Amino acid sequence: MNSTIRRVMLARVITYSCAIFFVVSSVPDRPAKARPLSDTPPPVSMIVQNGAAMNYWPHWRGPSVQGVVEGKGYPDRWSETENVLWKVPVPGRGHSSPIVWDDRIFVTTAAADGARRSLLCFRRADGRQLWEVAVPPSAAEKLIPKNSYASSSPTTDGELVYAYFGNAGILAINFSGKLVWHVSLGEINLYHGPGGSPILYKDRLILFQDQMTLRRDGGGEPPSGFIVALDKKTGRELWRKSRSPRPGWGSPIAIQVGNHVEIIVSSGRSIDAYDPDTGEVLWTVKGNMPETIPMPVVGHGLVYCSSGRAGPTFAVRPGGKGDVTASNVVWTSPKGSPFVPSPLLAGDYLYTINDMVSIASVHNAKTGEIVGQLRLGEARRESFSASPVIVDGKIYFTNDDGETFVLSTAPDFKLLHVNRLGAPTLASPALVGGRWYFRTEGHLVCIGKK
Repeated sequence: MNSTIRRVMLARVITYSCAIFFVVSSVPDRPAKARPLSDTPPPVSMIVQNGAAMNYWPHWRGPSVQGVVEGKGYPDRWSETENVLWKVPVPGRGHSSPIVWDDRIFVTTAAADGARRSLLCFRRADGRQLWEVAVPPSAAEKLIPKNSYASSSPTTDGELVYAYFGNAGILAINFSGKLVWHVSLGEINLYHGPGGSPILYKDRLILFQDQMTLRRDGGGEPPSGFIVALDKKTGRELWRKSRSPRPGWGSPIAIQVGNHVEIIVSSGRSIDAYDPDTGEVLWTVKGNMPETIPMPVVGHGLVYCSSGRAGPTFAVRPGGKGDVTASNVVWTSPKGSPFVPSPLLAGDYLYTINDMVSIASVHNAKTGEIVGQLRLGEARRESFSASPVIVDGKIYFTNDDGETFVLSTAPDFKLLHVNRLGAPTLASPALVGGRWYFRTEGHLVCIGKK
């Protein structure tokens, strides 16, 4: 190694190792000017499960489907021992988030080689494991080291629990641990492995799986992805539409746009809206980065999509037909988006974490203007996987080391303190009844006031 290269590498190491808890002083590129629309847009809202679902955590981003937590009494401080009510081991390996309904917690897990994949049920009161249901065995997909064979989070309607396992298909299990149905979705061939989670909409379960192989010899036809709707009671396929070959690991959302519903998919290269009844494409916005994971959030009549690997974030007015890139993108932030974590919308502000350099940003949600930025911990590539939550007026970002950074909301936007679980944590937390439920590398941990 010559001296010039050695000096460059040393400079980079020093730059990254010294970057801890400081406010970023550099001014990022200005977002595109907010584009006024000539007509009065229809109201837009996230479609959520009503009734008892609002009291629990039925989906990996909670009852709001976007990490917004109602209620008070949640502790904002914890450690490996402080405010830990119980801690139990989770067999196997997985990065899926826990979901909660009544006195049950559900998580997926898998053997390290993918030979066994299963859904686990724990009792919420004390963490006791109640049952485990294994999925019919299947061939293991190719993964990167950070992914697992159980990275997709389950969802529930209070009667059945639905879980997706890539090549092992998708299944429904009742609360007693009985397999109700199982469906194979075909071979999944994506170079980082599967990772998206299904959503519930009315009588159906909707999932998209984008696919693309990386062949060093350049040969072969890349596999096509798909979006599919299944009858939630039987697993019967209601419709299925092909998607062009592309990488993507996101989860869809369902939104109400005026008098109709749209299923929004933010993935590699584009944001697409589908008709939930037929699967037909309604509109498309182009410009996403090739690799996209974050799930969109909704508010102010807009859909906010972060495009992955520090690329742009889009604020899109839903509705329309065909390619609406030129007409419906209200603002864009040219860079700094998260690769893995989803954004958080709270009030008039949009919060994101650039997990490639550990920088949290807050935008004016209506204009895209950056209101503040903070460095959270060391600047490391892909250092955050969990998506942020807001509860009782504070924002929580958890990194892969199990450190949770507690921030005040904008416009103040300051680091208040840091909580440490002492174990790797890639899953987003679940919050119910004043308690936090974290899934770490090897345990399920309940945090609450003693």
